[in-house]
Amino acid sequence: MTSRDRIKAIRNQPRTMEEKRNLRKIVDKEKSKQSHHILQFNCCVQCLHSISQTYRRSKSSLSEILSSISLWQKTLKIIGGKFGTSILSYFNFLRWLLKFNIFSFILNFSFIVIPQFTMAEKNTLQFTGLEFFTGVGYFRDTVMYYGFYTNSTIQHGNSGASYNMQLAYIFTIGACLTTCFFSLLFSMARYFRNNFINPHIHSGGITKLIFCWDFTVTHEKAVKLKQKNLSTEIRENLSELLQEKVKLTFNQQLTRFSAYVVAWVVSTGVAITCCVAVYYLAEYNLEFLKTHKNPGAVLLLPFVVSCINLAVPRIYSMFRLVERYEMPRHEVYVLLIRNIFLKISIIGILCYYWLNTVALSGEECWETLIGQEIYRLLLMDFVFSLADSFLGEFLRRLIGMQLIKSLGVQEFDIARNVLELIYAQTLVWIGIFFCPLLPFIQMIMLFIMFYAKNVSLMMNFQPPSKAWRASQMMTFFIFLLFFPSFTGVLCTLAITIWRLKPSADCGPFRGLPFFIHSIYSWIDTLSTRPGYLWVVWIYQNLIGSVHFFFILTLIVLIITYLYWQITEGRKIMIRLLHEQIINEGKDKMFLIEKLIKLQDMEKKANSSSLVLERREVEQQGSLHLGEHDSSPDLRFRRSVQEDNPRA
Repeated sequence: MTSRDRIKAIRNQPRTMEEKRNLRKIVDKEKSKQSHHILQFNCCVQCLHSISQTYRRSKSSLSEILSSISLWQKTLKIIGGKFGTSILSYFNFLRWLLKFNIFSFILNFSFIVIPQFTMAEKNTLQFTGLEFFTGVGYFRDTVMYYGFYTNSTIQHGNSGASYNMQLAYIFTIGACLTTCFFSLLFSMARYFRNNFINPHIHSGGITKLIFCWDFTVTHEKAVKLKQKNLSTEIRENLSELLQEKVKLTFNQQLTRFSAYVVAWVVSTGVAITCCVAVYYLAEYNLEFLKTHKNPGAVLLLPFVVSCINLAVPRIYSMFRLVERYEMPRHEVYVLLIRNIFLKISIIGILCYYWLNTVALSGEECWETLIGQEIYRLLLMDFVFSLADSFLGEFLRRLIGMQLIKSLGVQEFDIARNVLELIYAQTLVWIGIFFCPLLPFIQMIMLFIMFYAKNVSLMMNFQPPSKAWRASQMMTFFIFLLFFPSFTGVLCTLAITIWRLKPSADCGPFRGLPFFIHSIYSWIDTLSTRPGYLWVVWIYQNLIGSVHFFFILTLIVLIITYLYWQITEGRKIMIRLLHEQIINEGKDKMFLIEKLIKLQDMEKKANSSSLVLERREVEQQGSLHLGEHDSSPDLRFRRSVQEDNPRA
């Protein structure tokens, strides 16, 4: 109690004044003993509370700063309000990839490029401008490619710290890929939790219109944009709620299933044909370049691959006329799977060509040749994407509006555009070992691509004819980026580092039997120094141990299984709670109906009682009238009795 409450409680006790004084002294004495310990405890509690409050405030302020400096925030709101979350997911994915490449560029530039600048020699080759398209010539002797980096230890002065370029190169690339690996896992888990597990996704969009209006939005344009976003989201949610499965007859089901099978067979055949064509063209490309000295001859393979990547996905998009999926999401998923099979197969064939033909061809610096090939593929794909955005989509709009009006204005193809981003990012991850500045090039391309796609979207496309909520699409995009894209990149680089012999005359690993021997030599050096034996133990028992990775994989699988079971349990609980809410609503309706019936019965009972009361009143009124008529006789009898009491 507080001192005031204690005094009041003692005063209200049924005791004498002397007893109350003694009781007050005893309580004050006990409180003085506990005050020291309580003071220490309160100080600790207040300190922890102030730390947690400071952490929450700093976290909220940091999130506000990050949201205020977030790229294209207003543009994304406009896209989401006009075209819905399905098309907005593509631009969110593009911005997410841009952050990836910014981080990779900063890491590579800080630990690989800047140290190499300190001891780089002057480039004596002449710059012609054609290098921007071919990647050869002047760029060959720059920090752009693997072959320019030194294998020596950088040290300025006799007392300066040494910097081993071999270890810096391989550890920086490894740190970049490891960070990307865990970022992909974390992003998949976060989007999966937000879009599949949390119960708020099951609530209808009407609640946002009623309860979630942001009253800080006062500007007229901002208010209209907020209204568009709300109306689009409500329309998407209602379209899914009102979506009914069409009941088809057996013949219709058989026809639709046959159309699916034929579409898949044709798409798989087209993909296999394209992969075979790329394989034979890649095998012929090396001999073709030896006989043709024209600088533009190196663009043959990238040109053919980019033409395939541009034309075949459009053929896949035409299959929708035959398959006719009821749900737009299913159509996007099918197109994504077909396109990812095509593009990843082409990249796999090119990797096989690079690692088995180019790497073993005896060229002077085969790592630089692979880096140049990847640069040309990436640049050619970017040029084709820009040409398609500004020319192809514009011509398609003119044809649909002027020449063949039955076609109408086209809709944005999410699957094809997303797979272009995944294809380019896969090339960047593969080429980061052979061309460390490739993330910087991809960063510039993504920045330009965002504005190009935004302009083309506003000019040449219409909103989707079928509104559908695509909040779960981001999870699927990141999953495709992780598997098979990123896992394939890890396998390719693992084969390169563990199985291939570096070039003897260029690069930081020249003179070694394998790339991984730089790590082995470093561990052998550390084993002779007593202060670094713990690093050797970690490498031998953890990193270099097969049993450790087996146990780690087993633990990850167990955690994944438990997490999956928790997810399924939450889904079941959410469904049961929804059923309980529905049953409670039915119970309330049943009770309301019973209450209405009881009220009707009471009204009927009250009306019958009123009728009875009226009858009783009428009977009593007739009795009163009779009494009124007989009143003179009674007065006469009373007067007689008063005159003659005996009578």
